[in-house]
Order: sequence, then C-alpha cells, then structure tokens
Amino acid sequence: MIRSSFPVRIAVADDDADDRMMIKDAFEASKLNNPIDFVEDGVQLLEYLRREGKWEHLKGQPYPGFILLDLNMPRKDGRTVLKEIKADPELHRIPIIILTTSKAEEDIIKTYNLGVNSFICKPVSFDKLVDIVKTVGHYWVEIVSLPPECQRSAA
Repeated sequence: MIRSSFPVRIAVADDDADDRMMIKDAFEASKLNNPIDFVEDGVQLLEYLRREGKWEHLKGQPYPGFILLDLNMPRKDGRTVLKEIKADPELHRIPIIILTTSKAEEDIIKTYNLGVNSFICKPVSFDKLVDIVKTVGHYWVEIVSLPPECQRSAA
C-alpha cells in the first residue's frame, strides 16, 4: 500500500449552503482534519477534478480520496456528473459516495449501475450526520487502500 505525506483530501458537491455548513461542522465534530473542498454543482466538481479555474493551484496534487456527491444540484446534477466521472479514464477510480435526501429506489439502482461506491440518505439530525461522517471518514481515510492518484502526486 502506498501512503503519502499528503493528507487525504475530501471533496463535497452540494448546492445547499446550509447542508455544506452542516457537513463542514460534522467533519469538525468528528475530529477529521483532512482538507475538504466544497463545490456547488457538477460543473464546479468537474472543474475541481480537472484542476481548472480557481482550482488550478491543486495541479500535481492528489485527487480527493473520496467525493461526497449530492444528486439534486443545478447546472449539472449528481447523476450526470457521476456518469461523466466514471467515463473519464483519469477520474474513474476516485471513490464516490452519494449523500442525498433522495430515497428513491430508482436513484439507488441507477447510481450503483453508474459505479457509485456507496449511497447514503442525508439524516435529519446533526448527531446522525456526525456519526455518518465519522464512519465514512474512518473507512475511506484510515481503512481502505485508495488508488495511487488519490494518495500521492498525480504528476
């Protein structure tokens, strides 16, 4: 297993400012000190992953260890961006976890068919969100072996 001197970055794509703030607070409450990058829709997520625009300073740094992806976002929703990421040879191995309010079986089936790693329904309480963040963070940061491009310089 390759371990990096870089901490594992986390990307969160969610259009709701309150949800982004709650997720940020849940990471802080969980004592996960990993850098977290927030984007508001699928267009911004692709710019972030491709290191374009305001994300250019991340060129040469590892991709995020995982992405928390909301499904219902403007401009480019989570379903569309998931499909694009999984079709991109540079990005397809980045783990993606759906974190959404949707409980629709159709969304669960479709996203797994597109290659999502996990599907989690957003909890209604902050305490439950903290529990989810602790579990997800522990699993994806401390337990699993991530693809090399998520751990060390992707130069």
